[in-house]
Amino acid sequence: MRRRSLILAAVPAGLVTLAGCGDDKSDSSKESASASPSDPGAPNTSAPKIVDGPLPAITAGVKFDEKPTVAKGPGEPSDQLAVKTVIAGGGQTVAENDYIQANYLGQIWSTAKVFDNSYDRGTPLVIQLAQGSIIDGWRYALPGKKAGSRVLMAVPPTWGYGKQGNAQAGIKGTDTLVFVVDIQATFNAKSSAKGEDVAQDDATLPKVGTNTDGKAPSIEVPKADAPKKLVANYVIEGDGAEVGAEDAVLVQYKGVQWSNGKEFDSTYSRQALTSFSLQQVVKGWSQGLTGKKVGSRVLIVIPPELGYGDNPPQGSGIEKGATLVFSVDILAKM
Repeated sequence: MRRRSLILAAVPAGLVTLAGCGDDKSDSSKESASASPSDPGAPNTSAPKIVDGPLPAITAGVKFDEKPTVAKGPGEPSDQLAVKTVIAGGGQTVAENDYIQANYLGQIWSTAKVFDNSYDRGTPLVIQLAQGSIIDGWRYALPGKKAGSRVLMAVPPTWGYGKQGNAQAGIKGTDTLVFVVDIQATFNAKSSAKGEDVAQDDATLPKVGTNTDGKAPSIEVPKADAPKKLVANYVIEGDGAEVGAEDAVLVQYKGVQWSNGKEFDSTYSRQALTSFSLQQVVKGWSQGLTGKKVGSRVLIVIPPELGYGDNPPQGSGIEKGATLVFSVDILAKM
């Protein structure tokens, strides 16, 4: 079973979730007992001062994306946020409210006890740098850094788990936390699929635009009867890992009705990416995205029995018994 980081606090958004469908299967039961940056801890409205140190040394695993070993903190930690770019990457610059994909290790300053790390799980963390989604130390330390960078930080309780700490992880309310973060990628509202265009030769199926400029792709629905079975075809084929049936994904998408081509939901219109577990969405999405590669754009045509049937979400504008057409960009697997 996939072990999730406790720093995760994001919730699904948009109409593709099972709201109104009667079989929501949240994967919150899969949360681990360890502490991680996605547990936002105590809210704090004041911004820290970013200082150079003190910071402990990385004594082994010094390469990017290699599990590090970090020494105990040298003396007393700063009461502000100490941040150092250990390896400077050359990728896209991270901004506040972006989603980042990163491997990380977290330990306690005074003891060097590791309380959480993604390297052993074999799955990087994908998390939004937004208030309420992640501890404030990460939210203030990582914007401005570039993908491909390794960042070392020391987070005092004020911008970590607060005075309450995290008893399950052995973190006291007075503990300063040390993190090593390897930023693999960053995603925002302009992110798109990356891969090779795939021929769309079937005239009976919708044609999806192949632009990758962050703008919504066009969806041209043919004047033909809707297919009776699920369609899930590559429009752009990425080269990332395949999505599993129990995975969570970060996506851009646009949805229209087959009957009239009218858009009813879109991350592009909201200018906000969406993340969710494939166990939390309509069956057409979960079946259509399972086995598809990260980085891809996928055309999904969902017949009523795998969508909303005769019970579309109230106020959605979706007709009863509608066949739904989606363009989905799979940006990351979570």
